[in-house]
Amino acid sequence: MNELPVIQRTYDLIRWYIPILNKLPKDHRFGLGDRMTTQLYEMLEGLIQARYLTKNRAYRLEVVNTNLDILRYQTRLLLEFQLISRKRYHYAGQQLRAIGQDVGGWLKHQRSQR
Repeated sequence: MNELPVIQRTYDLIRWYIPILNKLPKDHRFGLGDRMTTQLYEMLEGLIQARYLTKNRAYRLEVVNTNLDILRYQTRLLLEFQLISRKRYHYAGQQLRAIGQDVGGWLKHQRSQR
């Protein structure tokens, strides 16, 4: 399937992140882990909606941007609670940054078309 790079990156991040979140200790899996899982899926859904729905595209991208920021903080919490390694933290950060750059570029393009 020929996807937008940002959608594919988000899909790949979900495939990488979900197994990690599912292995969190019970006291974090059902709190932080569930919230992060929801954020990841909402990001993917928002990007797909933005791709196909032209009405309110900029708003949908702003919501995705918000989800990204929340995920950055949640990922930092994983590190600070010593639930992921520094190596995984850096990898997640790189992926979130790349997705953020793509979303930011797409959002800038949408705003310039108004």
